[in-house]
Amino acid sequence: TNPPDTRLCKTRAPGGKLHKLRGDQTHVKWPSPGIASMTVPVYIAEASPPHQRGRLVTINTLFITGGQLIASIIDGAFSYLRRDGWRYMLGLSVVPAVLQFVGFLFLPESPRWLIQKGHAQKARRVLSQIRGNQNIDEEYDAIITSIGEEEKDSGGGGPVMWRMLTYPPTRRALLLGCGLQMFQQLSGINTVMYYSATILQMSGVRDDKLAIWLAAVTAFTNFLFTLLGVWLVERVGRRKLTMGSMIGTCLSLAVLATGFLLSAQSSPPVTVHPANPSVSNSSCMRYELCEPCMLDPTCGFCYRENSTAVFASSCIPVNPASTEEAAWGRCSNMTETSDGLYWAYNYCPTSYSWMVLLGLILYLAFFAPGMGPMPWTVNSEIYPLWARSTGNACSAGINWAFNVLVSLTFLHVAQYLTYYGAFFMYSGLALVGFLFIYGCLPETKGRRLEEIELLFEGQLCTCGMSDWDEHRHIEYVRVKGSNYHLSDNDASDVE
Repeated sequence: TNPPDTRLCKTRAPGGKLHKLRGDQTHVKWPSPGIASMTVPVYIAEASPPHQRGRLVTINTLFITGGQLIASIIDGAFSYLRRDGWRYMLGLSVVPAVLQFVGFLFLPESPRWLIQKGHAQKARRVLSQIRGNQNIDEEYDAIITSIGEEEKDSGGGGPVMWRMLTYPPTRRALLLGCGLQMFQQLSGINTVMYYSATILQMSGVRDDKLAIWLAAVTAFTNFLFTLLGVWLVERVGRRKLTMGSMIGTCLSLAVLATGFLLSAQSSPPVTVHPANPSVSNSSCMRYELCEPCMLDPTCGFCYRENSTAVFASSCIPVNPASTEEAAWGRCSNMTETSDGLYWAYNYCPTSYSWMVLLGLILYLAFFAPGMGPMPWTVNSEIYPLWARSTGNACSAGINWAFNVLVSLTFLHVAQYLTYYGAFFMYSGLALVGFLFIYGCLPETKGRRLEEIELLFEGQLCTCGMSDWDEHRHIEYVRVKGSNYHLSDNDASDVE
């Protein structure tokens, strides 16, 4: 349910020049991933038993990250093809799509949806198949009762979106769900996933193929720690897992930014200023350090290097036809020569590449168990049935909108704020997201979908401030068509 992962790769154009395809140059998006990202978590949540719901929705994210890992390995393998390797990368994505389509042909509708549409007997049969040998009478009756109450509470006619906005519990749930999806993207996850190879090159990794394989390492980290999230979600709960994930994301982004900051502070100077009369007004001639030269997309860094230092370095205009070489001068023929001459585009030589890689791995280790799957898990739980599809559609739309915003603006933000400034900004946004989660996200672990609406009866950002009822015993008794919450003392008087 994520967009195609367009890793850095190389291909040879008809004219014979080598070109790089990066995430900033190739974004392919289709409607189907957006639709799937909305419907799959909802379907899983509606078909799951309450004590397994969070884990099963998280497994959906686990398989997404597993697909990203496989895609990264395939990217690395095809990066050795100097011609048309990227075509094979994209073409192979047809195979899992076909397999998924065939599997969907055998998938029944969820019991809650069938009951809402009047197919009660079919719903009972599907629920029985899903639950196996378990007694489904209580769950079946609870679903029918909750749907009847939701139809009364929803206010009858009118567009679903209008009814959600005018009914306070669903309006608060919608704000929470959209806020979670927004902060998931503002914390920079798709910047890291789309541009992981490019980020590693920015940090000083010279070899394209090594950058792609290191990006596969980050994808493996994402998969591994999403697996940890599957194990934790029903043990520690959604709220604690999401808060811990977000604060760790904030700190790891600070580590990543610090790596770029140290690289910038140790940026090698420009010591040679060659002149070319045909490009006398080039901005590249004005730079005194590699860092501002690297931030200018029209310039590259040409230098020599021995075992201890960088020397004889110049900031030269890049060849408009290929970023693999300079427009003129000693680096205009090849990327790397045998006499220690190097051409660096989009990065500076540095000894702090390890810190950027560490920041990337820490970032995914914290993000993957919580902020990766939890926005989808929570959104699949917090809406009543009549508003569930619309609520998930709105929150998924917010996710994709901020996905596009962050991914399209990253390189521009990095150019104007520097790379370390961009990641410090994402770290600050993650901190704001943590405060939002701390104040607004209630715990939904172990509750039936029919009970969760009650969590949003109060003001929006008071439901998450305290977990006063997390360990409290509450019984719900139907009295004249209304729900009354009985305290521990009152509950003793009810049979």
